[in-house]
Amino acid sequence: MKEIDIKNLKYTYPDGTLAIDDMSMNIKGAKKVAILGSNGSGKSTLLQHLNGLILPQVGNISINGRIIKKENLEEIRKTVGYVFDNPDDQLFSTTVYEDIAFGPRNLLYDEKKVSKTLDRVMDLVNIRELKDKQPHNLSLGQKRKVAIAGVLAMEPEIMILDEPFSGLDPISLDQFLEIFNRLHELGHTLIVTTHDVDIAYAWADEFILLNEGKLIAHGDITLLENREIISKANLNLPTIYEIFEEFDLKIRSKKQAKEYIKMLINR
Repeated sequence: MKEIDIKNLKYTYPDGTLAIDDMSMNIKGAKKVAILGSNGSGKSTLLQHLNGLILPQVGNISINGRIIKKENLEEIRKTVGYVFDNPDDQLFSTTVYEDIAFGPRNLLYDEKKVSKTLDRVMDLVNIRELKDKQPHNLSLGQKRKVAIAGVLAMEPEIMILDEPFSGLDPISLDQFLEIFNRLHELGHTLIVTTHDVDIAYAWADEFILLNEGKLIAHGDITLLENREIISKANLNLPTIYEIFEEFDLKIRSKKQAKEYIKMLINR
Protein backbone atom coordinates (compact mmCIF):
# COMPACT_ATOMS: atom_id res chain seq x y z
CA MET A 1 0.00 0.00 0.00
CA LYS A 2 1.39 3.40 -1.00
CA GLU A 3 1.76 5.62 2.02
CA ILE A 4 3.61 8.54 3.54
CA ASP A 5 4.68 8.32 7.18
CA ILE A 6 5.87 11.45 8.99
CA LYS A 7 7.46 11.09 12.43
CA ASN A 8 8.37 13.96 14.78
CA LEU A 9 9.24 16.28 11.89
CA LYS A 10 10.75 19.62 12.85
CA TYR A 11 12.24 22.31 10.62
CA THR A 12 13.58 25.78 11.40
CA TYR A 13 14.64 28.25 8.73
CA PRO A 14 18.04 30.02 9.01
CA ASP A 15 16.35 33.20 10.23
CA GLY A 16 14.98 31.30 13.23
CA THR A 17 11.42 30.83 11.92
CA LEU A 18 10.00 27.54 13.17
CA ALA A 19 8.16 26.27 10.09
CA ILE A 20 7.36 22.69 11.18
CA ASP A 21 6.96 21.93 14.88
CA ASP A 22 7.14 18.25 15.91
CA MET A 23 4.69 16.97 13.29
CA SER A 24 3.64 13.31 12.96
CA MET A 25 1.02 11.73 10.69
CA ASN A 26 0.37 8.89 8.26
CA ILE A 27 -1.17 9.38 4.81
CA LYS A 28 -2.45 6.27 3.06
CA GLY A 29 -2.30 5.88 -0.70
CA ALA A 30 -4.89 6.62 -3.39
CA LYS A 31 -6.31 9.60 -1.47
CA LYS A 32 -7.28 13.14 -2.42
CA VAL A 33 -5.60 15.12 0.36
CA ALA A 34 -5.86 18.86 1.05
CA ILE A 35 -3.32 20.55 3.32
CA LEU A 36 -5.05 23.67 4.66
CA GLY A 37 -3.81 26.67 6.56
CA SER A 38 -3.40 30.42 6.41
CA ASN A 39 -0.23 32.08 5.13
CA GLY A 40 2.78 31.07 7.21
CA SER A 41 1.15 27.93 8.55
CA GLY A 42 3.85 25.63 7.13
CA LYS A 43 1.94 24.18 4.14
CA SER A 44 4.61 24.70 1.49
CA THR A 45 7.44 23.72 3.83
CA LEU A 46 5.70 20.44 4.63
CA LEU A 47 5.05 19.79 0.96
CA GLN A 48 8.70 20.37 0.05
CA HIS A 49 9.72 17.75 2.60
CA LEU A 50 7.60 15.11 0.86
CA ASN A 51 9.93 14.68 -2.10
CA GLY A 52 13.17 15.82 -0.53
CA LEU A 53 13.34 19.42 -1.74
CA ILE A 54 13.89 20.08 1.96
CA LEU A 55 15.45 17.36 4.12
CA PRO A 56 14.34 16.94 7.76
CA GLN A 57 16.44 18.55 10.47
CA VAL A 58 14.68 16.50 13.15
CA GLY A 59 12.49 13.42 12.65
CA ASN A 60 11.99 11.58 9.38
CA ILE A 61 9.62 10.93 6.50
CA SER A 62 9.23 7.59 4.74
CA ILE A 63 7.59 6.95 1.38
CA ASN A 64 6.32 3.38 0.96
CA GLY A 65 8.63 2.36 3.82
CA ARG A 66 11.71 4.14 2.42
CA ILE A 67 13.07 6.96 4.60
CA ILE A 68 13.83 10.12 2.61
CA LYS A 69 17.52 10.97 2.75
CA LYS A 70 20.13 12.51 0.49
CA GLU A 71 21.33 9.14 -0.80
CA ASN A 72 17.95 8.05 -2.24
CA LEU A 73 16.48 11.32 -3.50
CA GLU A 74 16.50 10.14 -7.12
CA GLU A 75 14.33 7.14 -6.28
CA ILE A 76 12.06 9.19 -4.01
CA ARG A 77 11.45 11.72 -6.78
CA LYS A 78 10.48 8.97 -9.20
CA THR A 79 7.75 8.06 -6.71
CA VAL A 80 6.73 11.57 -5.62
CA GLY A 81 6.20 14.22 -8.30
CA TYR A 82 6.24 17.88 -7.24
CA VAL A 83 4.39 20.70 -9.02
CA PHE A 84 5.45 24.20 -7.91
CA ASP A 85 2.97 26.96 -7.16
CA ASN A 86 4.57 29.13 -9.87
CA PRO A 87 4.75 27.13 -13.13
CA ASP A 88 7.44 29.47 -14.48
CA ASP A 89 9.77 27.80 -11.98
CA GLN A 90 9.33 24.52 -13.90
CA LEU A 91 8.99 25.52 -17.55
CA PHE A 92 12.18 26.27 -19.44
CA SER A 93 12.17 24.63 -22.91
CA THR A 94 11.35 26.24 -26.25
CA THR A 95 8.13 24.26 -26.79
CA VAL A 96 5.56 22.51 -24.62
CA TYR A 97 6.51 19.14 -26.15
CA GLU A 98 10.20 19.58 -25.35
CA ASP A 99 9.40 20.71 -21.83
CA ILE A 100 7.28 17.65 -21.05
CA ALA A 101 9.80 15.37 -22.78
CA PHE A 102 12.68 16.54 -20.58
CA GLY A 103 11.84 14.24 -17.65
CA PRO A 104 11.34 11.00 -19.63
CA ARG A 105 14.50 11.66 -21.63
CA ASN A 106 16.39 12.28 -18.39
CA LEU A 107 15.13 8.85 -17.27
CA LEU A 108 16.66 7.47 -20.50
CA TYR A 109 13.38 6.52 -22.17
CA ASP A 110 13.85 5.80 -25.89
CA GLU A 111 12.12 8.24 -28.25
CA LYS A 112 9.32 5.80 -29.04
CA LYS A 113 8.47 5.54 -25.34
CA VAL A 114 8.88 9.31 -24.91
CA SER A 115 6.37 9.93 -27.71
CA LYS A 116 3.90 7.40 -26.31
CA THR A 117 4.22 8.82 -22.80
CA LEU A 118 3.71 12.39 -23.98
CA ASP A 119 0.64 11.46 -26.01
CA ARG A 120 -0.86 9.90 -22.88
CA VAL A 121 -0.15 12.76 -20.47
CA MET A 122 -1.09 15.53 -22.91
CA ASP A 123 -4.45 13.82 -23.40
CA LEU A 124 -4.86 13.44 -19.62
CA VAL A 125 -4.53 17.18 -19.05
CA ASN A 126 -6.05 18.16 -22.40
CA ILE A 127 -3.16 20.17 -23.86
CA ARG A 128 -2.37 18.30 -27.09
CA GLU A 129 -3.10 21.43 -29.13
CA LEU A 130 -0.39 23.31 -27.18
CA LYS A 131 2.48 20.93 -27.93
CA ASP A 132 4.26 23.29 -30.38
CA LYS A 133 3.58 26.46 -28.38
CA GLN A 134 6.22 28.35 -26.42
CA PRO A 135 5.51 27.87 -22.69
CA HIS A 136 6.17 31.49 -21.73
CA ASN A 137 3.35 32.63 -24.08
CA LEU A 138 0.70 30.54 -22.34
CA SER A 139 -1.91 31.60 -19.79
CA LEU A 140 -1.43 30.73 -16.10
CA GLY A 141 -3.87 27.82 -16.32
CA GLN A 142 -2.19 26.45 -19.46
CA LYS A 143 1.25 26.75 -17.87
CA ARG A 144 0.03 24.84 -14.83
CA LYS A 145 -1.33 22.06 -17.06
CA VAL A 146 2.03 21.81 -18.84
CA ALA A 147 3.86 21.67 -15.50
CA ILE A 148 1.52 18.89 -14.33
CA ALA A 149 2.04 16.99 -17.60
CA GLY A 150 5.80 17.29 -17.21
CA VAL A 151 5.64 15.68 -13.78
CA LEU A 152 3.14 13.02 -14.89
CA ALA A 153 5.45 12.05 -17.74
CA MET A 154 7.87 10.65 -15.14
CA GLU A 155 5.07 8.36 -13.91
CA PRO A 156 5.04 9.11 -10.17
CA GLU A 157 2.68 7.26 -7.84
CA ILE A 158 2.16 10.36 -5.69
CA MET A 159 1.49 13.87 -7.01
CA ILE A 160 2.02 16.83 -4.70
CA LEU A 161 0.90 20.27 -5.86
CA ASP A 162 1.56 23.59 -4.13
CA GLU A 163 -1.43 25.98 -4.36
CA PRO A 164 -2.64 24.62 -7.74
CA PHE A 165 -5.95 26.54 -7.53
CA SER A 166 -4.59 30.04 -6.86
CA GLY A 167 -5.25 32.63 -9.55
CA LEU A 168 -7.53 30.43 -11.65
CA ASP A 169 -10.77 31.67 -13.17
CA PRO A 170 -13.91 29.57 -12.46
CA ILE A 171 -13.78 27.66 -15.78
CA SER A 172 -10.09 26.79 -15.34
CA LEU A 173 -10.75 25.74 -11.74
CA ASP A 174 -13.43 23.28 -12.89
CA GLN A 175 -11.02 21.91 -15.50
CA PHE A 176 -8.32 21.36 -12.89
CA LEU A 177 -10.68 19.60 -10.50
CA GLU A 178 -11.74 17.33 -13.35
CA ILE A 179 -8.09 16.56 -14.18
CA PHE A 180 -7.30 15.78 -10.53
CA ASN A 181 -10.33 13.49 -10.26
CA ARG A 182 -9.22 11.68 -13.40
CA LEU A 183 -5.73 11.17 -11.97
CA HIS A 184 -7.20 9.91 -8.71
CA GLU A 185 -9.32 7.40 -10.63
CA LEU A 186 -6.11 6.16 -12.26
CA GLY A 187 -4.70 5.37 -8.82
CA HIS A 188 -2.57 8.43 -8.04
CA THR A 189 -2.36 9.84 -4.55
CA LEU A 190 -2.94 13.59 -4.83
CA ILE A 191 -1.81 16.02 -2.14
CA VAL A 192 -2.48 19.73 -2.60
CA THR A 193 -1.93 22.78 -0.45
CA THR A 194 -4.58 25.48 -0.37
CA HIS A 195 -6.01 28.16 1.89
CA ASP A 196 -9.37 27.88 0.09
CA VAL A 197 -11.63 25.89 2.41
CA ASP A 198 -14.52 25.91 -0.08
CA ILE A 199 -12.50 24.19 -2.83
CA ALA A 200 -11.02 21.68 -0.41
CA TYR A 201 -14.47 20.87 1.01
CA ALA A 202 -15.87 20.18 -2.44
CA TRP A 203 -12.95 18.07 -3.68
CA ALA A 204 -10.79 16.33 -1.07
CA ASP A 205 -11.54 13.27 1.05
CA GLU A 206 -8.75 13.75 3.61
CA PHE A 207 -7.69 16.96 5.32
CA ILE A 208 -4.59 18.21 7.12
CA LEU A 209 -5.00 21.48 9.02
CA LEU A 210 -1.92 23.49 10.02
CA ASN A 211 -1.28 26.67 11.97
CA GLU A 212 2.11 28.24 12.76
CA GLY A 213 3.92 25.02 11.91
CA LYS A 214 1.76 22.83 14.12
CA LEU A 215 -0.58 20.04 13.07
CA ILE A 216 -4.04 21.10 14.24
CA ALA A 217 -5.96 18.11 12.92
CA HIS A 218 -5.79 15.30 10.34
CA GLY A 219 -8.85 13.39 9.25
CA ASP A 220 -12.01 13.31 7.16
CA ILE A 221 -14.45 16.00 6.03
CA THR A 222 -15.99 16.43 9.48
CA LEU A 223 -12.90 18.47 10.44
CA LEU A 224 -14.02 21.26 8.12
CA GLU A 225 -17.47 21.21 9.73
CA ASN A 226 -16.07 21.65 13.24
CA ARG A 227 -16.06 25.31 14.31
CA GLU A 228 -13.53 24.82 17.09
CA ILE A 229 -11.01 23.02 14.88
CA ILE A 230 -11.45 25.44 11.97
CA SER A 231 -10.93 28.38 14.33
CA LYS A 232 -7.68 26.88 15.66
CA ALA A 233 -6.41 26.73 12.07
CA ASN A 234 -7.38 30.40 11.48
CA LEU A 235 -9.80 29.37 8.74
CA ASN A 236 -13.52 29.80 8.11
CA LEU A 237 -16.17 27.12 7.79
CA PRO A 238 -16.98 26.19 4.17
CA THR A 239 -19.55 28.64 2.85
CA ILE A 240 -21.81 25.96 1.39
CA TYR A 241 -21.75 24.01 4.65
CA GLU A 242 -22.89 27.08 6.59
CA ILE A 243 -25.74 27.70 4.12
CA PHE A 244 -27.16 24.16 4.37
CA GLU A 245 -26.13 23.31 7.93
CA GLU A 246 -29.50 24.11 9.52
CA PHE A 247 -31.25 21.82 7.01
CA ASP A 248 -29.00 18.91 8.10
CA LEU A 249 -27.86 18.32 4.51
CA LYS A 250 -24.45 17.16 3.30
CA ILE A 251 -24.11 19.54 0.36
CA ARG A 252 -20.45 19.92 -0.62
CA SER A 253 -20.43 21.62 -4.02
CA LYS A 254 -22.29 24.14 -6.17
CA LYS A 255 -23.38 21.30 -8.44
CA GLN A 256 -25.01 19.42 -5.54
CA ALA A 257 -26.64 22.63 -4.32
CA LYS A 258 -28.13 23.35 -7.76
CA GLU A 259 -29.48 19.79 -8.01
CA TYR A 260 -31.08 20.04 -4.57
CA ILE A 261 -32.68 23.43 -5.29
CA LYS A 262 -33.96 22.18 -8.65
CA MET A 263 -35.51 19.18 -6.89
CA LEU A 264 -37.30 21.48 -4.42
CA ILE A 265 -38.64 23.70 -7.20
CA ASN A 266 -39.94 20.72 -9.22
CA ARG A 267 -41.76 19.12 -6.29
